[in-house]
Amino acid sequence: MSPLDLILEPFTYEFMLRALAATTIAAVVCAVLSCWLVLIGWSLMGDAVAHAVLPGVVLAYLVGAPFAVGALVFGLLAVLLIGVVRDTSRVKEDAAIGIVFTSLFALGIVLVSVVPSQIDLGHIVFGNILGVGPADLVQIAVIGAVALALLIVKRRDLTLFAFDPAHAHSIGLSPRRLSALLLGLLALTAVVGLQIVGVVLVVALLIIPGATARLLTDRIQRMLVIAPLIAAASSLVGVAASYYLDVASGGAVVVVNAIVFFAVYLLHPRRGLAARIRRPRASAAS
Repeated sequence: MSPLDLILEPFTYEFMLRALAATTIAAVVCAVLSCWLVLIGWSLMGDAVAHAVLPGVVLAYLVGAPFAVGALVFGLLAVLLIGVVRDTSRVKEDAAIGIVFTSLFALGIVLVSVVPSQIDLGHIVFGNILGVGPADLVQIAVIGAVALALLIVKRRDLTLFAFDPAHAHSIGLSPRRLSALLLGLLALTAVVGLQIVGVVLVVALLIIPGATARLLTDRIQRMLVIAPLIAAASSLVGVAASYYLDVASGGAVVVVNAIVFFAVYLLHPRRGLAARIRRPRASAAS
C-alpha cells in the first residue's frame, strides 16, 4: 500500500466521509462565529449556551421531536434569561451567565437521570461523530448554511458592533439588536456543533479557532478567513487521526485545534512567547 493510499484509507468508508463532512461544516461555522466572540469577549457566553441546551435535547427526545429544535429553544432561552438577570438585578454579566448555564445544565442532568434508558448522555455530552447519518448530515448542513449566511451578510454591522458600539449606534444601527442577532446565531451554531462533538467540546470549537486567528492577525477580515481554514484543516487531521489511533473523534478534532493554538502561541516569529522572551535579552545585550 502506497503512502497516499494509507492516508486516504479512512475516507474509503461512507461513515467516515459523513463524519468528515459534518465535522467540517460544524467547525467552519463555529470558527467564523468565534472571531466575534473572541473580539467582544463573549467566550464564556458560548460556554453557557452550549451547556444550557442539554434539557432541550432531553425534552425533544421525550416528545419525539428533532433534538435540534429542543436545543435551539433552550439556547435562546438561556440567552434571554442571562439578559433578564443582568438587566433587572445587581448581578453582573459573568455571574448571570454562571447562574443560568449551571442551572439549565443541572436541569438537563436531572431529566436524563429520570429517563436513563431512553437517552445516551454520553452522546449528548461528548458527541458521536462517527454515528452521523444521512438525515443528520442534511440537518447540520441546512442549519450551518443558515447561520453562516447570516454571519456573512451582517459581517460589517457585527464588526462595527464588536469594535465600537457607540459609533454603530450613531449611524443608525441598534447595538441591542445586533447583540440579540449574535446571541441567536450563537444558539443556532451551538446546535450544529452539539451534534458533532457534544455539549462539552463544542465550547472549544466556539473559542479556539478565533483565538488562534487573533494571535495571527489584528484584522477581522483576515481572521474570518484564517479561523475557518484552521478549523477545517483540524477537522480533517483530527478525524483521520481518530481512525488510526482508535480514539474519540470529537476529542481528537479539539486536540488538533489546541495543538495549532499552542504552536502559534509559542512559536509565532513576532507575537509568540519565544519571540517575547528573546526581545528583552536582545535589548539587554545591546
